[in-house]
Amino acid sequence: MSTHHSSPDLGALLAAGSVPLLPFGAFEQHGPHLPLSTDTIMARALAERLCPVVDGVLLPAVEYGQTTGNDGFPGTLSLSFDTVRAIAGDLISALHRQGARALVIVNGDFGNRAPLALAARDAKERNGFPVLVLNYPGMTEAFAAIGTSRPAGFGLHHADELETSIVLAVAPEAVDMSRAVAEYPVFPPDFPDAEYGMAELGATGVFGDPTHATAEKGEALLDALTAAAARLIGDFLRLHPQDRTGDRTRD
Repeated sequence: MSTHHSSPDLGALLAAGSVPLLPFGAFEQHGPHLPLSTDTIMARALAERLCPVVDGVLLPAVEYGQTTGNDGFPGTLSLSFDTVRAIAGDLISALHRQGARALVIVNGDFGNRAPLALAARDAKERNGFPVLVLNYPGMTEAFAAIGTSRPAGFGLHHADELETSIVLAVAPEAVDMSRAVAEYPVFPPDFPDAEYGMAELGATGVFGDPTHATAEKGEALLDALTAAAARLIGDFLRLHPQDRTGDRTRD
């Protein structure tokens, strides 16, 4: 699905009530077999599938996120917490000024959750603009039904069967399964309350077993995630019908 909208075309879509979907990813290690852009690939894939279901318009992805926990591995490029919050806030304000009815952020990285939640709250408090942040709703249930490997624990999926399957489904050329290895970190007793870098927990940056991954599982996982996310978006938009009379200047 293209993000190459012209100015009048995007304006017309927003005026007609199409909801913009913003994939928000990261550029961080995902083991030896997956690309650094895995979180962005996955967030964009889910957003693309959601657009025709929820009358959405796909925006270009933000390809960097708050991922300092992966700094111990080469290639990881992280933004600060405040920078993620500010980038999201600026884009939210711009979409509000452009007349969007709401915004759905499809988040692909755990480290983005807190700053994106605050950016959404900031918008609500500033001008009432509704922002929904999706953090892969239904993921635990989908993996329990489709996956065949043991999860690493604490609800964490990183370079494992789930993520590898989804990237195999949408960008198989980016995956090198000959380098896929399983790793199950032994979590310290104060995890997750205390902060640990990924390199402190394991040698490969993998949480789980990617060797079970297949593209077919990835398609099934994406179908389940799309269905769960579409239900949330539908409920969200029913709570926030399009308002053509609000003040668009309070940013």
